[in-house]
Amino acid sequence: MTKTMRLLLGASAAAFVATGALAETKIGFIGSLSSDTGLSTLRGAEIAIEELNAAGGYGTPITLVSADTGEDVTEGIKAYEYLAETEEVNFIVSGSIDDVSLGWLPRMQEYRIPTLDTWTSYIGIIDMVAEDPEGMAPYFMNIASDEALATLYINFGADVLKGKMGFESVVILAEDTAFGGAITGLVTDALAPVAGIEVKDIITYDIGTVDFAPIFSKAQASGADFIYQVSSVNSQVVSSQYVKLQVPMAMTGVNVSALGMEYWDDTGGAGGGISTLSPVPSVGFALDPVSQAFVDTYQAKYDSRPVIPHFNGFNAYHGVKQAMASAEAAGGWEASAWAGEMIQQDLKLEKDGQLWLRYGFWDYETVEPVTGRTYPHNAFFDLEAPYDFAQPSMVVVQWNEDGSVGVVYPPEYATQDFSLPSWVPAKN
Repeated sequence: MTKTMRLLLGASAAAFVATGALAETKIGFIGSLSSDTGLSTLRGAEIAIEELNAAGGYGTPITLVSADTGEDVTEGIKAYEYLAETEEVNFIVSGSIDDVSLGWLPRMQEYRIPTLDTWTSYIGIIDMVAEDPEGMAPYFMNIASDEALATLYINFGADVLKGKMGFESVVILAEDTAFGGAITGLVTDALAPVAGIEVKDIITYDIGTVDFAPIFSKAQASGADFIYQVSSVNSQVVSSQYVKLQVPMAMTGVNVSALGMEYWDDTGGAGGGISTLSPVPSVGFALDPVSQAFVDTYQAKYDSRPVIPHFNGFNAYHGVKQAMASAEAAGGWEASAWAGEMIQQDLKLEKDGQLWLRYGFWDYETVEPVTGRTYPHNAFFDLEAPYDFAQPSMVVVQWNEDGSVGVVYPPEYATQDFSLPSWVPAKN
């Protein structure tokens, strides 16, 4: 199909929803149907739609259709085209990984379908929103972008890794993906000048790697005090081999497999000692009453993995409801009108009388004070304590050698202290 034909189809779809208002509402899910990440988004959307329909829907019942990406860029493009052309959906909720979202993003710009990313965090997409407000109007990301994630992680490096543990240097061990490259760049640029931690080496590996012994040997040879891991694909492999090989260096960073309760079983119990950045809510994270009620509903409905939704499941649950409220306020799904309402959505959740989580979006003018830049259509986040504007952009969680897990940073959200694995010697 030619680009011109796609543009015509997109225009026709926009005209249909503009004239049909909310007479028919069809939501499309795009993501992997065989991954914990994808299923978290899908199930969060399913529960939100069930609750919306129980409350009367919007004129007619809201329906959900799905398209599997298989975590593959080409399949992701096909999946988006299917939702737009065959299913003619009004709105798309995405559980895609970064590379896949970057693949289908041009299709979103052509079809002009309101779309919410619940997992992808690539700051380059938010930059595109800032540079092309009209073309990117249909796009929203309700997870803090990776720049915000990395920025707060630098504080963890300064306060805990250097301040408490005495670490002076790091070797970065990163997968060869867009996500891996983005996080590596952000961490490299900030660890040395801000946290005072020297980057000794950057080791990039293919996501199909099965033998990490040579890679860990190279990491040790760098002379660094600890490993910063960046892994969103097949993270269980590098995690379990780190433990089984008893690598004598602490390993922290971004480990996506460690974001779910299945991590312990997936590593055969060889996952203790690893810490990871995680958007919130995370494993080991204390929940507010609204979030706990969502988890209770989730666990009553599903008996397969993931047993607790990843953070993007919460994002999908609240995001679908906010998207529907925006369409109702806009009188339909025309991209610009819908976006104008979506950017005003703001849900504040409290725990014990204090702000705990906030689901809202940055506008085009507001400058975030720590980074000094704007984040239009990105989820609200707070980079400095006290967290009275929004929740932190991330927390650091650590899996213990007994299989338990808890939040170790920032202190306001911590449920346990950061510690070294039993086989890693403390720095003198």
